[in-house]
Amino acid sequence: MCREYQTEAGVQEVVRKRKKPILKIGHGGTLDSAASGVLVVGIGKGTKLLGGLLAGSKKYTAIGELGKATDTLDATGKVTEEKPYDQITKGDLEKVLQKFTGDIMQVPPLWSALKKDGQRLSFLMKKGVAVEAKPARPVRVYNLSLQNFQPPLFTLDVECGGGFYVRSLVSDIGKELSSCASVRELTRTKHGPFTLEEHTLHEDKWTIDEIARSLEHCMSLLPEEPSHKKLKTEHSEESAVSCEDK
Repeated sequence: MCREYQTEAGVQEVVRKRKKPILKIGHGGTLDSAASGVLVVGIGKGTKLLGGLLAGSKKYTAIGELGKATDTLDATGKVTEEKPYDQITKGDLEKVLQKFTGDIMQVPPLWSALKKDGQRLSFLMKKGVAVEAKPARPVRVYNLSLQNFQPPLFTLDVECGGGFYVRSLVSDIGKELSSCASVRELTRTKHGPFTLEEHTLHEDKWTIDEIARSLEHCMSLLPEEPSHKKLKTEHSEESAVSCEDK
């Protein structure tokens, strides 16, 4: 109803206070505290697009260390076990990787962002709370290859689906080789359409101009606005114009 018609009809206009605008910021998936690489951040309306944009696979480069297990399954934790690894050959390792490709079952690490009673398991572990391991769950590994082998270190390229933990993978590989292993370094190189080479903005380029250029580059990856929204907007504008003309 136009404002002049409201006055004639004796309708009182309700003045609503506008809420202060809040800029929403969210990320598209946790990254281990000791890891580096791609972490996609959504700003404003972009937070609603993260789920759809990041539905694809993730890629990691992981450096594992044979003969050493830790409570966190990576180099940040306390060493819990040490075993010989001299008997392990490159061929042994490549053969074992085949068992971890495709649809597999995986037990998530205790030190993780998974929650129990609303609190992260890693937080409970730091407080010394006894935490039971989560049951094994199905995960998918699209590609898994050995890039380098210099005992005790080995480098893996991993392409996986959601809910997958590279730390658990490396630990399981060590056990399968009758030894033990943990992650020395971990880098996420791809998440959905975003890659480390093309879309990551390094710290030395955190300036307004560089951030603006980076955002413009990433805009090409966003889905086009649905046509029905455009039609709705045009219809609303026409209605507003006709009301004012009257």
